[in-house]
Amino acid sequence: MKKQILFLMIIGILFSCNKNDDGNSTDNLETEIIGNWKLIQMTGNIPNSETTGTDMEWQETYRLNTDGTFQKSRNRDGIITEVSGTYNLVDSSNERFIEFIFSDENEIIGSCYSNLKEEMFFQSNNTLSSTWSACDGPGLKYEKED
Repeated sequence: MKKQILFLMIIGILFSCNKNDDGNSTDNLETEIIGNWKLIQMTGNIPNSETTGTDMEWQETYRLNTDGTFQKSRNRDGIITEVSGTYNLVDSSNERFIEFIFSDENEIIGSCYSNLKEEMFFQSNNTLSSTWSACDGPGLKYEKED
C-alpha cells in the first residue's frame, strides 16, 4: 500500500510541474515580440556619445514574424539595405534574448563574430539591446513599435 501511495504522489508531482502557469511562458513572450522593433538609440565608446532619432548614423528596424522569420532594414544616407533570416527566442532563468540567424552575409549584420548571427538581450518587455558593443561596435537600443 505504501508503494502505491508513493507512486501516486510521484505521478501527481510530475504532472503538476509539467505546465508553466505563471503567465510568463515562452509562448506569451513569443507573442509579445512579434512586430516591428525600431532603433532608438546609438552609443559609442566615447563618453557622452549617445545619439537618438535622426541624429543617429542610420535608421534601422527589425520585423519579427509569427513563423520565426525576420527582416532587418537599414536606411543610411537614403540607401536602404535589407537582409532576412530566422530567429530563436531564448528564455531561461538566467538570460532572455533573441538570436538572429541571417540567411546571407551582409554588411548590416552587427555582430562580434562572423557566423551570420546577432544577439539582442531584453532590457524590458519592449526594449532590446544589441551585444555588438562588447567588441567595439556601437551600442544599439531598439524599442517595440505599437
